[in-house]
Amino acid sequence: MSTQAMSMAQIRIAGLAALMRELGPVGMVRFLQQFETGYGDYSKERHQWLDQWDFEKLMVALRERKEKKN
Repeated sequence: MSTQAMSMAQIRIAGLAALMRELGPVGMVRFLQQFETGYGDYSKERHQWLDQWDFEKLMVALRERKEKKN
């Protein structure tokens, strides 16, 4: 381990490299996901977009999407 001062970017790079080396790519991602706090108010945002939909609108959108694929 180096005793020289490191920038925040260098620390991040070294930390990610250590995680990758010790845990592998999947383990590294799973470890990092533990610390993802997200942002915003999910409940409020969910109502903003869900309130725009009803069953009929959803079915029309699904049919249109299916037709585009074919």
